Amino acid sequence: MDLLEGSELFQAQSHLYKHVFNYINSMSLKCVVELGIPDIIHNHGRPITLPDLVTALEIHPSKTSFVYRLMSLLVHSGFFAATLPLDTNQEKGDHNKEEEAAYDLTPSSRLLVKDKLPCLSPFVLALLDPCLTTPWQFMGNWFKGDRGTTPFESTHGMQFWEYADHNPAYNSLFNEAMACDSEMLKLVIKDCGPVFQGLGSLVDVGGGTGKFARIITETFPQLKCTVLDRPHVVANLPDTQNLKFIAGDMFQSIPSADALLLKLTLHSFSDEECLKILKKCREAIPSDGGKVIVIDIVINKNEDEHQVTETKLLGDVMMMSVATGREEARDGKSFSWGLVSAATTYHPSSV
Repeated sequence: MDLLEGSELFQAQSHLYKHVFNYINSMSLKCVVELGIPDIIHNHGRPITLPDLVTALEIHPSKTSFVYRLMSLLVHSGFFAATLPLDTNQEKGDHNKEEEAAYDLTPSSRLLVKDKLPCLSPFVLALLDPCLTTPWQFMGNWFKGDRGTTPFESTHGMQFWEYADHNPAYNSLFNEAMACDSEMLKLVIKDCGPVFQGLGSLVDVGGGTGKFARIITETFPQLKCTVLDRPHVVANLPDTQNLKFIAGDMFQSIPSADALLLKLTLHSFSDEECLKILKKCREAIPSDGGKVIVIDIVINKNEDEHQVTETKLLGDVMMMSVATGREEARDGKSFSWGLVSAATTYHPSSV
């Protein structure tokens, strides 16, 4: 083996090991959210030293070196920034210098601060809950098994929505995660005026606890919004002047409105299930001028940056483990808006 071959081999090994260890990145991120480290740094008001961080965490000083190692990984991953004090004594050893580093938030970790909006901490905890990570331990067996179940169902003996129904604590966390994801869209919804122009009423189909519907009514106060979701999701949620909640099943009936909104809904279902939903949508909107507004993830390798495409592909395979749906691919055969032709005519457009 010559030197070039050896170098390529070690690069391949490094690439392999990186992906073997990648779960540690996710779980380390979950750990700092559970510990509240982003909140501690934010409340500190300035970069925080390792000793001060350990004190604020109220953990035993013997764990100091472990906190340092955890933070070093997440600094490398871009979730925190670390700076050395300007007056660092040159005679100190490298280990002491590093432990005097002060940690600060980055744009990514600012999204994890709980008393600021938008906050994605619930999203981190919900998506990294053992109920969603455990099925991956059995993915190989699932591929060899029957077609009729998802990996989630094979692992837990029930579909994801049934699991949520039977586990109120996780259901609450998941709904909070979806709500905080909706908060991100608040940054762009104000630029979508033409989509909502001329509408008097809108139904958010599968709208959860109504976070996105509230954002819409705040941005477009002329709209009367209704949130349709499962009974246990909307139970005890208070109506307001232009927002009300209805318990129901989108496969059975959808309330009539000028427009219907499907936000991150269709990707949870198979093409056949999506067709059923869209047929119900067609029944619920006016034949002249009604709208079905779909907000979902579209994989577009030709236009997206590499990191964005990777995130979307990860989301697609995550959906494969949980539900019967998929993310749509604009530049591939799976972008199948033609499946709705039996229900009505749709005109996809970017928002």
